[in-house]
Amino acid sequence: MPNFNHVNNADYALIALYFGIVIFVGWYSSRKNRNTDDYFKGGGKIPWFLAGVSNWVSGFSAFMFVAAAGFTYRYGLGAAVIFTSATWAYLVGAFYFASRWRRARINSPLEFLTRRFSPSTTYFYSVTAVVPQIIGIGQGLYILCIFVATALGFAGGTHIVFGLTLSGLELTMITVGLVMIAYTVIGGLWAAVLSDAVQGVIILVTSLIIFPITFLHLGQGAGLGAGFARLWHEAPAGYFGLSGQTGQPLFLLCWGINVLLGYNVAWWQVQRYQSVPDERSARKMAFLCAGLSFIGPLLWILPAMGARVLFPNMATLWPQFAAPEEASYVSLALLLLPHGMIGFVVAAILSATLGQASDGFNWLAATTTRDIYVPLRRRLGWTAPSDHHQMRVAQVTMLVIGGLGILAALFIARTGGAFDFGLKYYSLTGPGFMVPVLLGMIYRKTPWWSGMASSIAAFVAAFGLLAIGAFPDHVFERNILSATIAATLMFIFSAFYYRADDPRSAECRRFDLDLRTPVPIDAEAAGGGLRDYQMLALVSVLLGAVLIACVVLPSSPLAPPSINVIAGGLLFIIGGLLWRASRPAKVKNP
Repeated sequence: MPNFNHVNNADYALIALYFGIVIFVGWYSSRKNRNTDDYFKGGGKIPWFLAGVSNWVSGFSAFMFVAAAGFTYRYGLGAAVIFTSATWAYLVGAFYFASRWRRARINSPLEFLTRRFSPSTTYFYSVTAVVPQIIGIGQGLYILCIFVATALGFAGGTHIVFGLTLSGLELTMITVGLVMIAYTVIGGLWAAVLSDAVQGVIILVTSLIIFPITFLHLGQGAGLGAGFARLWHEAPAGYFGLSGQTGQPLFLLCWGINVLLGYNVAWWQVQRYQSVPDERSARKMAFLCAGLSFIGPLLWILPAMGARVLFPNMATLWPQFAAPEEASYVSLALLLLPHGMIGFVVAAILSATLGQASDGFNWLAATTTRDIYVPLRRRLGWTAPSDHHQMRVAQVTMLVIGGLGILAALFIARTGGAFDFGLKYYSLTGPGFMVPVLLGMIYRKTPWWSGMASSIAAFVAAFGLLAIGAFPDHVFERNILSATIAATLMFIFSAFYYRADDPRSAECRRFDLDLRTPVPIDAEAAGGGLRDYQMLALVSVLLGAVLIACVVLPSSPLAPPSINVIAGGLLFIIGGLLWRASRPAKVKNP
């Protein structure tokens, strides 16, 4: 039985420091929110590098460190095909979607539907998409807190809070959810972006540390090369090829469709493209995300493969888990990292999922405020709300959405079906919402009702096949293909009913003109976020100093305190680079 370093008070202190940092980021960001444009899309002034890191962090969650690690443990190098696939999706975005989303000139994600299709389409999406998104936030919170509560050692037992009897898992979900609500409500999109940047720093340093020490340990003192050689010789047969689902062409095709949609037309992605100053920045952001999406997963995949050799029977280590292999990455951290860095890993997994959920909060609040509340007031004949009034409505909306997300997490926890629910949720709802958006962005000569008709066709096909239990061994493929094909056929069919002289298509024609008109470069906006690099630099140095101070903590031969010093040094270097990036570019005199 390996001698794991379990979480102690020093790790708790570092996790608490992380929570304090994200709350500070929310307060810092709140000073930037003078109106709803700032609150929902950062006023279009967020630097492309910060937006890119934020976008990358928002693309994964505890899923990558838990479920994806388990998938890699089982199937080996084939997982790289799956989890680096966002790279090519971002490249498609860089060459096509990035500039077009920036040219769309919209203030909230669903405003695209109003301009491209009709206000009715926006209402349709608002009603049908908001509830699944809230459930998705709850699911993400639940999966995160399964890990956090277990890692911190209070998954079991009961606690009485304000007269309510709660399990350790339920109390964890409420606590983490409230922190997530607090900094997002206070800071808006600026808070999401800047906290994502902090999370990106944490994840990068953690990954850079765990990757080499895993293979040094595998090498048994003979170096990194020996570690890789041991993995090559002791891994199961076929571990370095395409096996399991990674060897099924139909699964790979459907995964490709899923990734193309998720990284180009998902609402959180649209919001990031709208947050940068111009379309050149949007393309640079997409290229940055493509690079990070290739390098980052490899830093997690290869150690999880090494865990297959170090921990050949995970069930004996984690018998309480339904899928013990999903603890492979965490097991490496608990074995090879000293106290201090262990808290860092927990904070990294917290940060990844919190960043993803906070993005969901932000766009849901933007949709509810700008696409539902404001038009509803107009229809009722009330006065138009001021920017300040809209921002307060958005904050209240975020508070309500966050509360509902926590309730959804508590409900899912009682049903005990989070992963099965997640599979059905993403493959059933994703194509129905996103395929019409993708097609509507590419081809714009369809009638105002084409978006709704395409979406309804997708849901009828997917849920119809679900109802009759068709292809039970290929649920993911069935849902993706049926919804995508049905939505596409309906969209093509609707094009035959397009009339250029229809007054309801007038806004779409103006939208088409906007997509053909480049966004002018705003030099003032492009340099508006330089001070934020300074704030992130100071946070990096603070975290580095704390880790270096952890050198005095008790350690084990496998996890020497020097690892904390190395991690602290990396944070100092990152802080220095961020501070250097905060300097304004020098203008050469002619």
